[in-house]
This record gives sequence, C-alpha cells and structure tokens, in this order.
Amino acid sequence: MPPGVEEPVFAEPWQAQAFAMVVALHRRGAFTWTEWADALSAEVHGRGAAPDGHDYYEHWLHALEALLVAKNVSTGAEIDDLAAAWERAARATPHGQAIVLENDPQREGAIAT
Repeated sequence: MPPGVEEPVFAEPWQAQAFAMVVALHRRGAFTWTEWADALSAEVHGRGAAPDGHDYYEHWLHALEALLVAKNVSTGAEIDDLAAAWERAARATPHGQAIVLENDPQREGAIAT
C-alpha cells in the first residue's frame, strides 16, 4: 500500500482492471471525460442502484459498455460474446492457473487442457 493509504482502493482485482480500461480507452480518444462522467452518473443514479454504493463497479462496467456501444467502438453483441468467451475460459481453466481467453473451448485454436 502506498504511504498514507489505510485500505485497498479496490475490493477486487476486476475493479482495478475496469478502472484501467476506462483510463486506457479515454487516453486513446474513445471518449471524453465528460462523456464518461455522464455515462457513469446515469448508471449510478439509475433505477435499482444500491443506496450504499456496493454495486458501484457493476455500474462502472455497465456505463463503459453503454458508452462503447454509443460511440460505435463495439456492439452489445460483441461485448456479450466476449464476456461469454471469458466465462467459458474461466470454467475450462484448471484451478490455480491464469485464466486466458485461449482456454475458451469454443475459440478457434483453443488450447486443449
């Protein structure tokens, strides 16, 4: 932990990865910070958001997906297909090994485990 930081900034590694994706996509010009803030705000303040904010990073992901679709960076179907591929890869990966997309048994050229 950096000096002066008492607790982890992210509760789970995927939250840090989601944060990093937003920063990287912004740096590549996929969207402006104003567009990002508007998309995230719409999700966080939308119907069904937990009052205590425990679902903040789920909203973060939904905002990112919506923004990528709105900016024609990706389609909802492409995002869903990739998410499903990662789920299959996770199920196919032996415990203790890194999950890699190549482990998706439906992926062309998948590695047999």
